[in-house]
Amino acid sequence: MKVALIQQHAGPDKSINLARGLAAARQAAADGAQVIAFAELAFEPFYPQIPASEQTWAENVKDLAEEIPGPTTEVFQALARELEVVIILNLYERDGERAFDTSPVIDADGTLLGLTRMVHITEYETFHEQGYYDHGDRGAPVYATRFGSIGVAICYDRHFPEYMRALALAGADVIFIPQAGALGEWPEGLYEAELRVTAFQNGVFTALCNRVGKESRLTFGGESFVCNPNGAVIARAQAGTDEVLHVELDLTLAESSHARQLFMRDRRPELYSAWLGPS
Repeated sequence: MKVALIQQHAGPDKSINLARGLAAARQAAADGAQVIAFAELAFEPFYPQIPASEQTWAENVKDLAEEIPGPTTEVFQALARELEVVIILNLYERDGERAFDTSPVIDADGTLLGLTRMVHITEYETFHEQGYYDHGDRGAPVYATRFGSIGVAICYDRHFPEYMRALALAGADVIFIPQAGALGEWPEGLYEAELRVTAFQNGVFTALCNRVGKESRLTFGGESFVCNPNGAVIARAQAGTDEVLHVELDLTLAESSHARQLFMRDRRPELYSAWLGPS
């Protein structure tokens, strides 16, 4: 599987951001990518850096969100069909009176395979997400794409081992992580270490695509990266730059990993529920 992670900044004009993303995806496909992934809210400002009650973008923050299927997914469905590539987006989704942080997954024939909605919603300084998002209600789906089985863990969801294990148990070979990770948010190297361990413990590739650039209250760091099922970082983008990170994944490494050969075999889930209880 040939993967491209599109790490790019987003300004206040969504149409310009979208045009930039489409051009980057087209170039990534020309350079051989089969699966193209974008960062969290790739085509718009990172709204939750400002509390919903203080934002000035719209009278109601949910009016900033768009339906899926909708204008953005439709243009990328057409592109996926034209270029025969899989595309993983991340959008602010409106569904009636609810709104979600959502990743549509589009197959290489343009089919919208489904939606992953962020399950865990955080709330702390400059990440005021509970004022914008409802909790995801789609579980942890895995998608059988033309080029392999993939799951999506949207930003905060990657911190929950239960969620990542659920994707692995459902057959994901690669877990894509659209992220909005800011400079100085956590100790240097911690996010990388977290996803190296996740990859090793679950026998999957982890591919994190981060935002980049200075916005009103945050500066996003870039440094998108990919880990293999042995827990090694095999590709990394630079900090602070718009960049397309290309990496070729040998999916047989997932099948032959320690996790698939040993850890999954020796699990004892009948004990875990008794120890942990319903909560």
